[in-house]
Amino acid sequence: MAAPSGVAGRWLLAAVAAVVLLCPAARAEEAASTADFDVRPGGVVHSFSRSLGDYTCTFTYSAQGGTNEQWQMSVGVSEDNLLFSCSVWRPQGKSYLFFTQFKAEVKGAKIEHAMAYSQAAVGGQSDVPLKQEEFEITETTVAHKEGKFRFALSKLMVVAKTPRDEL
Repeated sequence: MAAPSGVAGRWLLAAVAAVVLLCPAARAEEAASTADFDVRPGGVVHSFSRSLGDYTCTFTYSAQGGTNEQWQMSVGVSEDNLLFSCSVWRPQGKSYLFFTQFKAEVKGAKIEHAMAYSQAAVGGQSDVPLKQEEFEITETTVAHKEGKFRFALSKLMVVAKTPRDEL
């Protein structure tokens, strides 16, 4: 339930997310969905949600400065229905807004791995992860840590384990 550490941990999270979101089977209409939304400054708390079957991902935030930014949320379920993934990111790579808070919450599954980034990979640049002390992960949420978060967010990735029916 913790963020992966080191190169091996980041590789594992990237591999799991790639399997869930990028494999041909996961591209089926019912297995993946991506939607655009605007992140709006002004200090007001906003939320954006996407559901896929029994699973929901909700991104809640408050931001200041600048103007609206175009962001995306992708949700996906693995072919074997064991993993649910949710990614929220700014396609341009870096957000120029100052986030005063953020939270990604999943319903219907329990978080296995999650990571937050101050800059998303774009144009040959690499993802820049937040420091571990800036955010916390529970069974169902990834959220900023009050007093530790440094206001920069450009990407969140969550991989959650779905309930498994035992025979």
